[in-house]
This record gives sequence, C-alpha cells and structure tokens, in this order.
Amino acid sequence: MKRFLMLIFAALLALSLAACGNASNNNSDESLKIEADKTEKTTELTTDKAATDLITAEQTTVVTTTEPTTASPSVTTGQSNALRKAKSYLSFSAFSHTGLVEQLEYEGFSNDEAVYGADNCGADWNEQAVKKAKSYLQFSSFSYESLIQQLEYEGFTHDQAVYGADNSGLNGSDQAVEKAKSYLSFSAFSYTGLIEQLEYEGFSHEEAVKAADNCGADWNEQAAKKAKSYLNFSAFSREGLIQQLEYEGFTYEQAAYGASANGY
Repeated sequence: MKRFLMLIFAALLALSLAACGNASNNNSDESLKIEADKTEKTTELTTDKAATDLITAEQTTVVTTTEPTTASPSVTTGQSNALRKAKSYLSFSAFSHTGLVEQLEYEGFSNDEAVYGADNCGADWNEQAVKKAKSYLQFSSFSYESLIQQLEYEGFTHDQAVYGADNSGLNGSDQAVEKAKSYLSFSAFSYTGLIEQLEYEGFSHEEAVKAADNCGADWNEQAAKKAKSYLNFSAFSREGLIQQLEYEGFTYEQAAYGASANGY
C-alpha cells in the first residue's frame, strides 16, 4: 500500500513538472515574440529616420548648390545721356550705326557710351540707309552704283547700302540726265566725252547714252567752249586746236566750228 502511494505521488509530481515546463515554454515564446516586435519597431523607426535624414540632406544640398541670381549692371549716366542724344539725332537726320557712334564720340561721349547709345536707340539701319539715300538724291544725282558707294562711305554695310539704293526711288535714267546737266553747267563735253564720264560715275551705257541724248546740249557750242578753255592756258594752231577737240570726242565738223568760234 505504501509503495502504491509512492507511485501515485511520483506520477503527480511528474505531471506538475510537465505543466510547469509547458508554462515556462509558453512564457519564453511570449517573451521572444515581444522582443521580436520591439526589434521590428526599432528597425522601422531607424529606417524612417534614415529616410528622413536623406531627404533633409538632399534638400540641404539643393539649397546649397543653387547659384545666386546675378543682378544686371545698371546704366551709367553717360550711357543714358548718349542714348538720349542718339534718339535726338535720329529724329531729324539719318545715320548708319558707325556714323552715329562717331557723331556721339564727336560730342564728347566715350566709345562705350556712344556704342551703348547706338545699340539701344531702336534704329532700323536698313531704313536709315533708305532715308540717307533719299536725302542725297534731293540735292545731287547718283547712279545706282555710286549711291551704294556713297552710303558705304557713310558707314552703312554693303547690304544696308544696297537696300537703301533699292528703296530710294532712284531712276537711273533720270539721274543720268540730271548728272549730265550738272556736268555741262561747269564744263564742256563732247557727246562721246559726256557718255564716258557718266559711265565712269557708274551709270550703265544705256543710261549714259540716254542722258547725252536728252541733256539738251548743243555740241557745236560745247566744242566752242572747250576750244576757248584750251586757249586760256595754252597756244594752238587752228589744226592743232581741231585735233585736240577731236581727241576730246568732237566730230571734225564740231571741232572746226569750235576753232572758228574762237577766231580761227
């Protein structure tokens, strides 16, 4: 009987130990789970903080590397006055860019100030060439080529000068007639000599011939004037004078008339 009781007691003890073991295992599992949760949360917090730090660093880098805006330099008093003077000139006369710079420098502005004035005055240099060409044609006669050359002399580029001549209303034939009359007002020419002179001025052969035909010259009287001009500074025989007049392009009849009109 005593032995039997001891066996029961041993069995109960074993069951108690088993129960305690299970509880201990359960407690250990719970502890491990809690620790795992803490570790995961800590990792998440660490990751979130790292991401936040990275974004902040990038923003800081962007702000740091942004280049500061450079303010444009202010206009000087000299530049401002040069601009005003340039606009004043253009209100009553035509200039090329180069001509306007030179005029402003003549007024005492520095080259930098004058260039600023010309660069910022708003001028259309092609239109300035047109205005300048028209102003020339109001008081003198030009061939197409000579007008271009004159505009280039004024400082216009070749393209600007061509544009000016093309849009000036120039009529080559009419200009040739006017130029021929201008020559005959202060010198004597033969028909041939006048054509050659007009061609030298840049008129086409057709324009020069038309001008000589329509200038109203009396070629006999032109021969007489030319003969007189020769006799004013040198001595000639009748034949020598006639030969000189023929050399100038007069016909024999015109040259003989010129010699006779001067006493031969």
